[in-house]
Amino acid sequence: MNGGLYRPNAAIIYQRSDGTVLICERVKPAGAWQFPQGGIKKGESPMAAACREGMEETGFRPNEYEVVEGRGPYRYDYPPKERERVLRKRGIPYDGQEQHYYLCRMHDDKAEPWLDGKEFRAYKWVQPQDFNLDTLPEFKRGVYEQVMRDFFSV
Repeated sequence: MNGGLYRPNAAIIYQRSDGTVLICERVKPAGAWQFPQGGIKKGESPMAAACREGMEETGFRPNEYEVVEGRGPYRYDYPPKERERVLRKRGIPYDGQEQHYYLCRMHDDKAEPWLDGKEFRAYKWVQPQDFNLDTLPEFKRGVYEQVMRDFFSV
């Protein structure tokens, strides 16, 4: 939906020196894997939001990585059921999300995330080409395909 109302969002991609990236399995729906991400607060920059959301969802602090690249915005539209769910949760009739992505290199390859179980239930480090995008909700796949091409040429 061009010209619609899109929720501002930022995502963070943590990468180790061996090229693996962190993906996390959502609590709901189980089986959906993605990068840590979340909404951008009023007055907050997309990069600050990505770092804040990353810390809230994984425990990684900004001194544990270096932001090496940012890209976006990328947009996806919500399907009708998701649009209704977001309206109930947020009270705003968003048509989808507009996302900014940040690639961050970890300083310590042994650092592991801490998940509190509210948003994510599990995590793993995978090579970008091994990230099975079929585990994402269908409406998010196009953005992830573009992000993977833009950051990793896969």
